[in-house]
Amino acid sequence: MNLKKPWEGRFHKDTDPQVELFTASLPFDYRLAPEDILGSLAHVDALVNKQLITPQEGETLKKGLEKVQHELLQELEEGTFYPDPSYEDIHMYLEKKLTEKVGEVGGKLHTGRSRNDQVALDFHLYLMKEIKHIRARLLDLQRTLIEMAENHLEVIMPGYTHLQRAQPVLLSHHLMAYFWMLQRDRERLEGVHRRTDLMPLGAGALAGSGFPFDTEETSRRLGFSRTYQNSIDAVSDRDFVLEFLSFASINVMHLSRFCEEIVLWCSSEFGFLELDDAYTTGSSIMPQKKNPDVAELIRGKTGRVFGNLVGMLTVLKGLPLTYNKDLQEDKEGLFDTVDTLKQALPLFAGMLRTARVNREKMQQSIEKDFSGATDLADHLVKLGVPFRQAHGIVGRMVAFCEQGKICLADLSDEQLQEYHPSLVSREVKRIISPRSSIEARTIHGGTATAAVERQLEEARRLLP
Repeated sequence: MNLKKPWEGRFHKDTDPQVELFTASLPFDYRLAPEDILGSLAHVDALVNKQLITPQEGETLKKGLEKVQHELLQELEEGTFYPDPSYEDIHMYLEKKLTEKVGEVGGKLHTGRSRNDQVALDFHLYLMKEIKHIRARLLDLQRTLIEMAENHLEVIMPGYTHLQRAQPVLLSHHLMAYFWMLQRDRERLEGVHRRTDLMPLGAGALAGSGFPFDTEETSRRLGFSRTYQNSIDAVSDRDFVLEFLSFASINVMHLSRFCEEIVLWCSSEFGFLELDDAYTTGSSIMPQKKNPDVAELIRGKTGRVFGNLVGMLTVLKGLPLTYNKDLQEDKEGLFDTVDTLKQALPLFAGMLRTARVNREKMQQSIEKDFSGATDLADHLVKLGVPFRQAHGIVGRMVAFCEQGKICLADLSDEQLQEYHPSLVSREVKRIISPRSSIEARTIHGGTATAAVERQLEEARRLLP
């Protein structure tokens, strides 16, 4: 038997080729190569500091690692990287390639560490890097929402409950609701970053390294704020992965809700919004079609992100401490989720920036409806009518108007005074007008122009 694997010393047979294919993670964990090499470079310094290798050997290892990284990146760029499953994972692949370049000294690199703390380190470093990219995309989408709200501050639209017209609101107010959802998402992401910012190297397989490395120094070198307090926890912890997937699931749920509204608004039935041609597609059979495919696909990809979270929860739910091969299943779902967010967030921002709001259609949609009914009930309350009675009075007025196919503004003084002697048509028209309804809601968080302007000011303050 040719000794190819680092653990083959106690085995008498080669691994079955199908087992190699089934257990190999190299076809997907090669993405951790930059982090693996970064961790190995820091580990070389730790080995030199503890005189486990000479400074010359350390320099040889560092130069070899840099060459291996350069060659791997070139192969990936050229599409010539064909992973051999016998290498098992990116850690063994890089170590074998390093040994080919520098000789036996390559075998000293793994002194004092295990693949268990090595992969944990790589995963922490990878996610910390990707969190920065996703944070930047979230911020860009938030800025886009603020700019869109500022540019449409005078536009009125129907507000909905149960997808039925309810009360008029400013389009800017509606848009800012999504800004605050994304703000909570960004705050959640900051929490994920804090709990990913833990350095596991030095934990070894589970009990801690047998060499007294300065883990605090290694932690600082790699950009971590803290190290794990428990070696068992360090190699078995995937809470930070779960938290990221939880953040991502909530974030794409928010995007999906907005996408659903965009799809509705682009329909002929609503006609509130027209998406730019660059963010839509056509039909292979119907020449007139302009489909909101980007919005629909972001909405659709929510399912896979949710699935990745549930998959990871299921992997972890029955695992005894510490490392188990099941944990190899932590990577593909996370990689897929990271890729999905990095694509969806900038596309969403671009789709919004280039969309055209149909102000006239929004305005028309609230001119002949009953969305001012609550304001009329509030007016009766100011005249001394208990709200529950006022609610019933206005409800009967709406029923009468529906039967006659008219709206509240069409009622004459005589008709209004059958419901309450103080009601006058001219005053009722003013009270139930969309603009009056909106500007009456100056309360903190309300839809009045002044309240929305305060929202925008606070939103700007929160952005770095």
